[in-house]
Amino acid sequence: MTAVSQYAAVALQIAARSVERLADRAAARQQMLAMIEAIGVKLRSSSVFIQQYGGTPVKLAVLPEYVLTSYPGRISIPDFAAKAALDIDGPEYQALGKVAQSQQLFLAGNAYERDAHFPGLYFQTSFVIGPSGDVVLRYRRLNSMFAPTPHDVWSKYLDIYGIDGVFPVARTEIGNLAAIASEEILYPEIARAHALRGAEIFVHSSSEIGSPLMTPKALAKRARAMENIAYVVSANTAGIEDTTLPLDSADGNSVVIDYKGAVLAEANTGETFTAFADLNLDALRHQRRKPGMTNFLARQRLEPFAAVYGATVGQPANGLIENGQVKVPDRNHFLRAHEQVIERLAKDGLI
Repeated sequence: MTAVSQYAAVALQIAARSVERLADRAAARQQMLAMIEAIGVKLRSSSVFIQQYGGTPVKLAVLPEYVLTSYPGRISIPDFAAKAALDIDGPEYQALGKVAQSQQLFLAGNAYERDAHFPGLYFQTSFVIGPSGDVVLRYRRLNSMFAPTPHDVWSKYLDIYGIDGVFPVARTEIGNLAAIASEEILYPEIARAHALRGAEIFVHSSSEIGSPLMTPKALAKRARAMENIAYVVSANTAGIEDTTLPLDSADGNSVVIDYKGAVLAEANTGETFTAFADLNLDALRHQRRKPGMTNFLARQRLEPFAAVYGATVGQPANGLIENGQVKVPDRNHFLRAHEQVIERLAKDGLI
């Protein structure tokens, strides 16, 4: 493995396409595989232009959140898992692997995924596929409002995957990669946990409202980069096709942010590759090794906060385990759990 200290990264802003109106899993799979083929063509053309323009080869490409399926909407969890969730060894990952392998880059993205250990459920999964065509990182989203997460089946999930499977960091020739899913960029603990495990580059797949105003996610991306001395490569959708929402309800502002929190490149609206920039790992690592007030990662004191975190329960673990068995929830389960947390925090005088 030959280290590459400087290369181009691109947040490929393309439209997601819903599978909601499709008849069955076969139709959904056909559409997803066709999309992956089209993504490969767009990515190759984009990478060629970026290298011709700037002289630096693209080694990292990030795709938007749930680009192959869009979000589940009000489809039941088992029905969406059966219709649209990818299998870990399924043909969609194989097709994505061929894209990464043929173009010799790391391809990051996000999809809903089934897991044989948890039948009837799905997890929203951020992945990175290496130039070998193999998945080198699989991160399951921990904070979700209306979908199952590893924390909902925490004890069983840890037994199977351990903490390395909860906060995975891929140590690669282009740096140490970690994934953050969508609105999780708003939670400092997600990024910090990965940074404390060595992450240098956060790949962030998102689907959000683009705006000329400073949105919460836009602010958070800069903060997560600065406080962890890490690059953020964030790809947003360029609209969501085949839903009842207006097409451009989630569109624009894909971005590459450096380890000081500065925006290196940002896209406007529509399908585009224009959120691309060079990443310099040597400069990042030099910054992390300098003593000084701006070395926030090295200056962070962790022990004083352990007692507070350990004694405070927000969303409880194992919400989907009952009598030792995993239960499949209805959509309203998560709202009820959320309301119960608010009620408990208010009762304890914390809010």
